[in-house]
Amino acid sequence: MANILDGKKIAAEVREEVKREVQELKERGVTPGLAVILVGDDPASQVYVRNKHRACEEVGIYSEVHRLAASTTQEELLKLIDQLNRDPRIHGILVQLPLPDHIDEKKVIDSIALDKDVDGFSPSNVGNLVIGDKCFYPCTPHGCMVLLDRAGIDPKGKKAVVVGRSNIVGKPMAMMLLARHATVTICHSRTSDLAAECRQADILVAAVGKPELITGDMVKEGAVVIDVGINRLPDGRLVGDVHFESVSKKASWITPVPGGVGPMTIAMLLKNTVEAARRAC
Repeated sequence: MANILDGKKIAAEVREEVKREVQELKERGVTPGLAVILVGDDPASQVYVRNKHRACEEVGIYSEVHRLAASTTQEELLKLIDQLNRDPRIHGILVQLPLPDHIDEKKVIDSIALDKDVDGFSPSNVGNLVIGDKCFYPCTPHGCMVLLDRAGIDPKGKKAVVVGRSNIVGKPMAMMLLARHATVTICHSRTSDLAAECRQADILVAAVGKPELITGDMVKEGAVVIDVGINRLPDGRLVGDVHFESVSKKASWITPVPGGVGPMTIAMLLKNTVEAARRAC
């Protein structure tokens, strides 16, 4: 059976580290500040925002939550972001996705000041990630990398397969693994033989949002498997993109769902916010 990459435990360690860093900054007269914007009343988004606000409070980060009606216009949202860009109390700005259909997501992300883009989604941050320059790492893939590091798993020289090509997880995950000298393959819905590609992976990252897509016969013995997906089945169970029971019998390490990558995402958001405050000093 595989060893468990315990995201809940490691995220708690990261939060304690962040708490100490926040205290050090406060002693220098700087309180890190994060503003989260929620447009509409999507239930999952409300839970995420509440968790982020609570996490900020626990580590001493100043937190603002701006809850806007689903009818909010794009101009109104951009005006709020402009105000937050100029607010010296705010070091990080996060717009909770998805946004209502009438709002252009790309324009909203592009409007966030580069030095406050703690989600790491802006084109400039993404470009810096690709060329290996200083940037804010997107929180979920960054969390995955920290899980590997804390388990002593070095991607150098290993074959890594990322299943999923989203701008939020798949693409930046591939870039971060490449920066750590892995040989990386990105798979997606048009990949002709997904199982064959996955079986080559020393490190397999599943991030497609399809319940239990990756099964034991698609994973080679001893692979490290990181499951980014979180899906609710009709019976109410939460499962990942990986069939945990079959894959855990072959993998050397595996993340559970829940309790794997999820807690790491918020921990990395806190880390990025503190880093933004430090850069602003």
